[in-house]
Amino acid sequence: MEQILEKIKEFNRIIIHGHSRPDGDCIGSQYGLYYILKESFPEKEVYITGETSEYVAFVGAPTLLKDDELFKDALCICLDCGNSQRLSDNRCFNSKYVIKIDHHPNVEPYGDYVYVDTTAPACAQIITEFYLKFKDELKLTKEAATALYVGINTDTGRFKFDSVNSRTFMAAACLVDHGVDLSYIDNQLSVETLETLKLKGWVLSNFKMTKNGFAYVSLNRETIESFGVSDEDAAAQVSAISTIEGCPVWALFIEYPGEIRIRLRSRGPFINELASMYQGGGHPKAAGAKLENWEQLTEFVEKADNLVKEYKISLAK
Repeated sequence: MEQILEKIKEFNRIIIHGHSRPDGDCIGSQYGLYYILKESFPEKEVYITGETSEYVAFVGAPTLLKDDELFKDALCICLDCGNSQRLSDNRCFNSKYVIKIDHHPNVEPYGDYVYVDTTAPACAQIITEFYLKFKDELKLTKEAATALYVGINTDTGRFKFDSVNSRTFMAAACLVDHGVDLSYIDNQLSVETLETLKLKGWVLSNFKMTKNGFAYVSLNRETIESFGVSDEDAAAQVSAISTIEGCPVWALFIEYPGEIRIRLRSRGPFINELASMYQGGGHPKAAGAKLENWEQLTEFVEKADNLVKEYKISLAK
């Protein structure tokens, strides 16, 4: 972390990047770091570039920077993105120096300096701990604390995933002490549109279960568009089938324009190896992957079902 702070001090222009289809942790980390740097170094130019997430738009709504010249002689900090192909703005590689800060397995150590902590359940926790380490030099505003709290809250499933550790609560306590309004954030994250609730009802009525306990649902373009919801709201439905008894692994297959993505989750067996077989990866119990076409679905389901079968056999021994 010392080298990260040194580079921040060295550069007059800093651009903060995130990944495509950003989640709460990505947006929260970006805006958390942005507000910290703006308050701590008011003489510096600090920008955010990337895509917007409707789900956490109350934190901030990034857009792609229009001026390519801004990247020259800039320090670019890439947050919450395990591989360079998923960056929402790859112009960071036109800059003078690139730092990667992440909590996913370091499958691609891109950039000039890499700081990866896989023991952190959220990138926002890393940014909070960065502030705590250098709190004599850095300033944490209420806006920064709110953004970082949203990042930690969403990427830990509201502090219920087993990746949560004592450091997570220490980071959250620091953020609350800096003015986070818990009821406001909960209200923002809990409210759903009528269209989204109808889609959730459809998901609960149409998901499938394999013999050994792999639960999954498929959302094609026609279904998504028929409910009038965003792709982001559709992808969030992976949580709708997360509590089925006897199903420790579940997935949402969602068709985007030009590709079929898999959101894969687990309460037991490690699933990132399965995801890596399908152009994906991620955490041991939260991963993503991709199908070439819907014909591959049967093959993937068979492998996931076998994974659950082996896991249950191991528990019985």
